[in-house]
Amino acid sequence: MNHDSPLSAPPRPPRPPRPPRRTGAILLAGLAVLCVAGAAFVLRRPLMMSVPACTAGRWHGCFDTFNGVVLMTLVSLPLAVLVAWVLARRRRAAGVPSAWRLSLAEVGMVHGTLPWVWMILMPGAGAGVVPGRVSLVPLRDLITMGSLGIVGNLLVFASLGFFAPVRFAALASLPRVLVLGAGCSVLVETAQYVLWLDRVSSVDDVLVNAAGAVLAALASRRWWRTAERTPSDPPRPAPVPA
Repeated sequence: MNHDSPLSAPPRPPRPPRPPRRTGAILLAGLAVLCVAGAAFVLRRPLMMSVPACTAGRWHGCFDTFNGVVLMTLVSLPLAVLVAWVLARRRRAAGVPSAWRLSLAEVGMVHGTLPWVWMILMPGAGAGVVPGRVSLVPLRDLITMGSLGIVGNLLVFASLGFFAPVRFAALASLPRVLVLGAGCSVLVETAQYVLWLDRVSSVDDVLVNAAGAVLAALASRRWWRTAERTPSDPPRPAPVPA
């Protein structure tokens, strides 16, 4: 006897795969645009002072001033986006997953960190004459930094802390980002002292730079790369007694 009911529903066809969510990428791009627009609006007057020297291609007045370096960083932003686009296209053609995320992270680390390091390593008025100075007392130089100096030091390795965990799964940890920011800051402060750049190598600079990297890493925690799980090693057989 056939027990199948004529009212039984036919099997549902398989659902088509959902399109990948691009909300995170759109949010990240919008946040970057807002940050750049805000920085350009706040610094529009100082940046305009360096426009004649930069457009004329002169080194003095453009690449040896803070205003000129910030201006050239903003101007070269479309070129950085183009490089990220080329890298993402090549990765997509090769079948690499998360091509845009990896490409933006690589370009963001370089484009957002090198200008700040360049400004830190700019020689002062007594470069080559005044020997290096060191301040090893924690929290003593924070008072003399001021709010602008503290914000600037927080931004030195912010791009590195933001994009490094996104690009490298081995750095997807706040303690590791802290060590990375502190280590890079120690290298820069050591270069200031060794090269006699007429700057003070301060432990407070290292602390603030590392804190900026950690805060930026917290902001990008949603896009961190998770390390792939590797199978555990098989247990070794116990030695057989003779």
